[in-house]
Amino acid sequence: MALDETRTSGTHSGGCTCGDCPHGARRGHRNAVAAFLAKRDELAAGNGLPAGVAQSPSASRQWVSDELTGSARTVAERAREAGDAWPHQVWRSTLYVVWGAVGALLLGTCATAIGAGWSTARTAGLLAALVTAGLLTAAARLHRARGGLLAPLIGEDNRLSTSRTVAASWVLLAVFAVLVLALQLAGASDPDERDALIEGLDLVRSAGVVAVLALVSAVAVVVRRVVTVRVLGRRLQKLRADRPRAADLLTDDAGRGSFTDVQYVLVSAVAVLFAGVRLARRPEQLPDLPWGLALLVAVSAATYFAGKYAEDGRPVVLSVVRAREAGDLDGAIRTGDDIEIRGAGFVPPGAGTPDRLARLVVRIGTVHVHVPLIPVAGGFSNPTDTVLTVPVPVEVEPGTVDVQVVTAAGVETDRCPIDVTD
Repeated sequence: MALDETRTSGTHSGGCTCGDCPHGARRGHRNAVAAFLAKRDELAAGNGLPAGVAQSPSASRQWVSDELTGSARTVAERAREAGDAWPHQVWRSTLYVVWGAVGALLLGTCATAIGAGWSTARTAGLLAALVTAGLLTAAARLHRARGGLLAPLIGEDNRLSTSRTVAASWVLLAVFAVLVLALQLAGASDPDERDALIEGLDLVRSAGVVAVLALVSAVAVVVRRVVTVRVLGRRLQKLRADRPRAADLLTDDAGRGSFTDVQYVLVSAVAVLFAGVRLARRPEQLPDLPWGLALLVAVSAATYFAGKYAEDGRPVVLSVVRAREAGDLDGAIRTGDDIEIRGAGFVPPGAGTPDRLARLVVRIGTVHVHVPLIPVAGGFSNPTDTVLTVPVPVEVEPGTVDVQVVTAAGVETDRCPIDVTD
């Protein structure tokens, strides 16, 4: 009844569990995750099995896998709901950051003006900040369904792009610097002062900033093209994330810290900060970035690009052997036996969630076998990134058949022939 009243009034609180608001989507996702973890640990301990399948290891394993797969799909649906609700929640937060920065600039300008006096440059800086913030606010409202100001920074895989973020920071600095110069020029009455401001745009003084801006923008464009070509060429596996996260700027798709991303962000952040200080000290010209610092940014960008180009996540089957339990006799592969597929890249970055693990398929001849989920305390023993264990169905004809693995990203491995006997 209370829930119906909440829906009717259109007001949702942090305890809401409906799916049409950010609070309810997050709460529903947390509940689904908790239910899945409880079920996984219960089944890993051998509890909850029906009496009809408990006597057959293969039947019980299949039943457990099906139960976990169904629960994992529920978690995935709740995660998608939370991801869809995220942009509507975060776009206003981006505006808080922008206008908070304007407020900080106002306080800093007033504080530094004590004793030194007010100047046209200070007025131009504040007006430039207001104009920039106004433009960003309009852009955020236009793209509020995609996360506001974060929309241009989100890649096709629904993650924050490191290269786009770095390029956007340099573009924002350049726009702000040009606005400061333009507003000073508009308020200057002395011809000599106007000439000095126009000379502040001279390429000799601003060559470092212009070169870095061109470089990081080119890297953002080329990296996108490289990743797209490698994905379409099946040399790289990419899976869509549920929603963007700030950690995407410093990690790979699996959430592990990435050296190339971290160094690119840190070096660029220091360079942008240095350029901002130079602009504050000499507002009558574009920041004159020293060539040594510009070269450092170039080396960092080259390292980042080389890391992206060197990424290779294509799955590979190295061998297929008959799985043997303790006490079993050695022998050939027969229908009904378990086979162990050894290789690499079976679980691409970002595919470690249960619903994506359940999408792993092994093609044995013409038969498609879904890889069973085998739970253990805290995770799964099957599948893993290097080993898959699947049964050989009775539908497989004896003789030489090919084995292929199809990952959650839809990438197929090369064929690996095995002999199946009667």
